Amino acid sequence: MSKEQKLDVDDAYALKTPADSVRLYAKWADTYESGFVENEGYVVYLRAAEQLLRQRADINGAVLDVGCGTGIVGAVLREGGIGTVDGIDISPPMLAEAGKKKTSNGSPVYRNLISADLTKKLDIPDNQYAGLISAGTFTVGHLGPGPLDELWRVAQPGANCAISVRSAHFESMNFGEKLAADVANGTITKPEFVEIDMYTANTRNLEHARDKALIVVCQVL
Repeated sequence: MSKEQKLDVDDAYALKTPADSVRLYAKWADTYESGFVENEGYVVYLRAAEQLLRQRADINGAVLDVGCGTGIVGAVLREGGIGTVDGIDISPPMLAEAGKKKTSNGSPVYRNLISADLTKKLDIPDNQYAGLISAGTFTVGHLGPGPLDELWRVAQPGANCAISVRSAHFESMNFGEKLAADVANGTITKPEFVEIDMYTANTRNLEHARDKALIVVCQVL
């Protein structure tokens, strides 16, 4: 990919529709990790994984990695002791990259990889997952709070969740109101909100160097 074609987070934030996402990530899949995650010091996936791994002793079953992309979250979870991870994403080329991921013992990181539009009903039965994680999917140009209902549906009672939401997006899309309603109706526990820096201190992405995200940590009831 030439310098003129280099993709970055602003291209992702400019997305308007699921079809836009499919087109962008088809172009970005083979350089996403080297050109963005590594070069720009993107660490949301690490911080979300850390929060879920705090609860790993209580996770007795599979974890669903929502918007798994190239599989960087799943790799961290498996090395951290999570035995089974499924990934779901709208982009087949990103899923193809995730399918290449192996653990340190050579086994595939993901049990199953699912191609799906997260704005629609998922072809997954109720109560399937003991944990949910998402890093970088609930953000500008991607998902608002609506898809949370489907995630709660496919999670088992007691499932632990760590879902990152870009802070500005959290405010503009009224995630707080949605989560408060879900607490009030007995769907989830009252969340803990963990604020994080989205990039390392030495990021090359100066425009977004101060960007923050909230990791929503809760359980499904």
